[in-house]
Amino acid sequence: MSTAYLIVTLLTAAWIGFSGFSLLRRAPFVAQPLTDYGVPRSWWTWLGVAKAAGAAGLLVGLAVPAIGVLAGACLALYFVGAVITVLRARSYKTVAFPLLYLAPVVATLAVGSAV
Repeated sequence: MSTAYLIVTLLTAAWIGFSGFSLLRRAPFVAQPLTDYGVPRSWWTWLGVAKAAGAAGLLVGLAVPAIGVLAGACLALYFVGAVITVLRARSYKTVAFPLLYLAPVVATLAVGSAV
């Protein structure tokens, strides 16, 4: 395992884990946009759990690479869905936010595939 892969994976897992935790605790900076986008409140816990599980999967992937790849792929799909949700809500000025989460996930997958 390369040092670059380790660093990128740890930073991505921390970033996504923080996002999941923020959603689970209903932080206003996360909850308000979800309300604006029309995401049902009944989904919020599951979305937060999905982010947290993805972050954990990236960390487990350091020891079991197949799990890391699966977690990364699932997180990439999650954030592509988030981009679509923002676009469907016609909130074009905020589409950068889910892309800021998608980018490190894709980077982790890219760096991991080069190892």
